[in-house]
Amino acid sequence: MVDQNQEFSLNDQHARKQSMALTISRREALHKALMLAGSMGVTAGLYGKIGVPDLAFSATEGVRIRESAFAFLQKCARSDGGYNPSPDPGYRGSSDTAESDLAAVTYAAVLAKTFQRALPRSARSAEFIQSHQQEDGVFANREGNLDPKADLAVLYNTVQGAVGLWALGEKPRINPVHALDRFFVNGRFRKLPWYTMSFYPLFYAGLGAHFPDEHRNAIESWLESQQASDGYLGDHVASTFHLVHFFRLIGRPAPRSSAIVARVLKDQRPDGGWHLKPPDWDVHACFDAVFILRQIGGNTAPCQAAISRGADWALNCRTADGGFSHYPGEHSDVDAVYFQLGTLIQAGRIPGADFNLPDAETLGWGHAMKPGMIYPNT
Repeated sequence: MVDQNQEFSLNDQHARKQSMALTISRREALHKALMLAGSMGVTAGLYGKIGVPDLAFSATEGVRIRESAFAFLQKCARSDGGYNPSPDPGYRGSSDTAESDLAAVTYAAVLAKTFQRALPRSARSAEFIQSHQQEDGVFANREGNLDPKADLAVLYNTVQGAVGLWALGEKPRINPVHALDRFFVNGRFRKLPWYTMSFYPLFYAGLGAHFPDEHRNAIESWLESQQASDGYLGDHVASTFHLVHFFRLIGRPAPRSSAIVARVLKDQRPDGGWHLKPPDWDVHACFDAVFILRQIGGNTAPCQAAISRGADWALNCRTADGGFSHYPGEHSDVDAVYFQLGTLIQAGRIPGADFNLPDAETLGWGHAMKPGMIYPNT
């Protein structure tokens, strides 16, 4: 799902309390709009009212999968606080973990927070992330395929750095709040892939900071102008996921929500997955589709059935070492663990996930967000 050299003086707790001081009228308006868009979908799930479909699945099996996944993550932990893509020392990663060494540690941190666990050696992991920050506030990868100076790397690494530190209860030493301003000069953000569009609101949420209105409006207008009649962006579920994720993060119903849901339901494969494009494009397709259906599909039988089938597909990606692969039979990877476990979490298959976190929108790509909930920084 890849300029300020000053002390970071934001007080996270104070900033979040201020953000929560939204007017009742605005909250009610957004809440009603989401309901009208079919975005509530909040049902009594397998483990309580957590905003996921009620699906029959053994709680014991869910616990076993969860514990195996966390054991896998610990086998990937490094002495410097970072995380390898896999316990296999010869494996160089796939998707996010192949691009940046900030990916795996951030995914480990957000999964731990999802279950209100302390990440082992969390202080060391926080320091690992801090060490990737430069004097201008930007975070840069030290390992991986991304060119640290390229726009995509600046965006991806800085977002992951902020999100990872927030999940660990820390903040960047240098305030990066203006690090993404460069992308709004002459519409520079439009030159990056569609999948980057929701990076921006996630970044500000991960800082406990306000998403500048002019930046939000620029992306919002651009996305709406580029949507197809079926609601899709770029004829791709991943791009469309980031459109839906963007609008969830800003507290607005996604445009053409009904059309998006209809297309996602139609595109599901007989095996339960959604991988229709080349493998490198669709490594996160199942997670993306399940997020869309859960967040804007409403509590309908077709959406619940599709989510359940998607969860079954994700289960087929479990690996013998306790992790997950991107596709059945492939190599285990921390990136795959986040996205496949995230799919199962959204489907209500994994007990213990906390769907009532007030900052759930900051946890990666939205696996813990409660449908219909307006988060403080929206």
